[in-house]
This record gives sequence, C-alpha cells and structure tokens, in this order.
Amino acid sequence: MRLLLTVLLAASVLADARAASLALVGAKVYPSPDAAPIENATVLIHDGVIAQVGRRLAVPNGVETIDARGDVVVAGFWNSHVHLLPEPYRGAATQPADMLAETLASHFTQWGFTTVFDIASLPGDALALRRRIEAGEFDGPQILTVDAPFFPEGGTPVYVKGLLERLKVPTFEVKGANDATRRAKRQFDAGADGAKLFAGAIVGGETGVLPMKPEIARAVVIEAHRHGKPAFAHPTNLVGLQVAIDSGVDVLAHTTTNGVPWPAPLVAKVAARRMALIPTLMLIEVEAKAEGLPDAARDRMLAAASQQVKSLHDAGGQVLFGTDSGYTEVFDPLREYQLMAAAGLDWRQVLASLTTAPSARFGQAARKGRVAPGMDADLVVLDGDPADDVTTLNRVRLTIRGGRVIHRATETTRSKANARAPF
Repeated sequence: MRLLLTVLLAASVLADARAASLALVGAKVYPSPDAAPIENATVLIHDGVIAQVGRRLAVPNGVETIDARGDVVVAGFWNSHVHLLPEPYRGAATQPADMLAETLASHFTQWGFTTVFDIASLPGDALALRRRIEAGEFDGPQILTVDAPFFPEGGTPVYVKGLLERLKVPTFEVKGANDATRRAKRQFDAGADGAKLFAGAIVGGETGVLPMKPEIARAVVIEAHRHGKPAFAHPTNLVGLQVAIDSGVDVLAHTTTNGVPWPAPLVAKVAARRMALIPTLMLIEVEAKAEGLPDAARDRMLAAASQQVKSLHDAGGQVLFGTDSGYTEVFDPLREYQLMAAAGLDWRQVLASLTTAPSARFGQAARKGRVAPGMDADLVVLDGDPADDVTTLNRVRLTIRGGRVIHRATETTRSKANARAPF
C-alpha cells in the first residue's frame, strides 16, 4: 500500500509539473518577507497559479523555462497610492490599446508593480482601464480604485482646482452626510474598491487647510464599510488626522507634512485603531523643490514624516508602500525605497509594505503577497538581493502577473529611469 501511495504521489507531482506553463529555475526565493530564503529554487507555474516552489524540482519538456540563477524571486509588488490622472488614462475607455499598454509598462510594470490602487482619478477612467486589462486587450497590473474622491464643501484642493474646471468635471465636493452617502453608494455600486476623503484639504489663502466636517467623513466611512471596502484619508495636518481617526478611516494616504512629529499618545491611538499609513516620503522632496522651499524647511518636514512612519511601525501599525505617482511626475520608486530605509525600516519591512501588508489590508492575502503553492503567480524577479541593499528592489528583471511575463528588462527600459506624465 505504501509503495502504491508513493507511486501515485509521484505521478501527481509529475502531472502538475507537466501542466506548468512557466518555470523559474535556479533563483533565490523569498516566500515572504519574514521567511528564510530558498536557495537554488525552482518556481513552477500553471494556469496563472504557483504550482510548486522548492529545490530539485523536475521541469518537464515543453515548459517555458527562465534561467534565474543569480536572481531573487519575490511576490509581486503593490503600489497602494497612485493616481490614474495623466494622459492617456483620461478617457481610458476609448484610448488606443497600444498607447495604454506602453504607458502602464512605463509607469508601473517595469518597476515590478503587479497591483496598483488608484486613490482618486476622474470618474470612470480607472474602472474602464481595469475592464480593458481584464478583457485581455493589453497587459497591465491589477487595478483597484476609489474612483472619484470626496472633498469638503468649498474644499477643492488648490492644486487640482484649475484642472477640474478646465475639464468641466462636476464637483467632488459634498455638502452634507446624505449627499456623501448617496455618492459613495453610487461609486461602490459601479465597482469602486474603496473611498477617499480629504479630511484636510489644502485650499490656500487665509484658510490654508480646510477640514472635512466629521459627520460627512463618517458618512463616507460607514458606506465604505457597509460594502466591505476600505476608506482612505488625506489628512494634511493634525486637525485632518483627528477627523480621520474619529471617522474610522482605514488608511492614511500620507503622513502629516507640517513638520510636526507625532507624540507617543497620538501614535498609540492610530495604532490602536489599526490604521495603515502610506508614507509617500519622496512627495515631500518633490513638493519642496516645486515650491522653492529652503533645504532646512524640507529637511524638517522630512524628518517629522520619517518619525511618524517609524513610530507607527514600531507601535505595531501597518505601513503600505505608495508613491503618489500620477499626481507627481515621478514613477521610478527608487527614492521612496531610499527614504523609507533612511526612516529606519529594514529591507524586510519595506518588502512587507510592497507585498504581505497590502494583500492583507485589502482582502487578498489568500491569493497574493507570498510565493507559495496555490497563490496567484504575481512575481518579481530581481537582479540582486534586497538583503544586501534595499534599492535592489528597484532592479527589476521580470514582472510576472498571473503567470505571464508582462515586463522584461532591456537596455531601453533600464535607460528610462523616470517616465514623465504631462499632469
């Protein structure tokens, strides 16, 4: 009986191997950020799912094989803060497929992003882009979106006001809780994966930052949670942060960038509410340069934001990776990796912010975020080991989504360090 079981098991493994559509051979594999690596491993993929991971696995004839010796394999990266605002995302339902494919590759997949969370764009654009990717018109990352954001009444941020007026986009401002609830329901019914509220909107002038009324913020959050979706908040300052805390927001889209560190009681409160934080640290440098701020002011803001990130992480809070690309014109995440490391996060913690943390936060941990049998074959092949240098996370050789290679590094792609958008 034991011999029969052994034969049957071997036959089953061989059948699975023969069914594999792709094999990565000879790599160092990190199954998850907190796991020991598997040296000289093979990853067998079948029908978009990881079938086997381990050493000395047989690769049957006819299976596409990629020599990954000297490379490192990790789970596909999540960018949890992007904006699908630049051309050609506007009017994505009718934009040429080749143009969208090239832009997605330049903006996201060449950097290893197999999932992006659009946390505010023009109504319907991200949803249309997702439909076209899922229909197989062109390759791209998994797209999650909040669709249109929620602004306080009179609180359209000064930096997008002109664009929205020029495009004749209906206002994203909400006048009351009922208005907020109705629009949130419409967006969720249309397919939105979350909601984004501006707890503190930068309006300039004497007001500076306009906080959202707590009852409006709470209405958006309640509707998001009723649909089982996360609520994001743009806090801006400590007043906006308090609105986010009181309303039950799930994810802070930024640190508070007024140069004020978070005191320990505030850190403890954010951690106790299980709120995640997206640092977007390089945004501080981008904005400081654009506004001509003195280096001392920039450094003070960056130091305070770094303290917020490290303090929350140390208190057990969750950190998610995000770049704010699409609002800024910088799509290369290298500087964000450097700044997160400078803030005190080690390479495993940065990798977790790209993989296990977002997949858990956004309800996909059962199929994404780890390199293990049964998981979606969303993978990144790195030219080097992030354990030696965190910036190796930016040296992407291959990006694989659902078992298909959607990006292969070439001399041309490596030379395009930053894709520039006209927004």
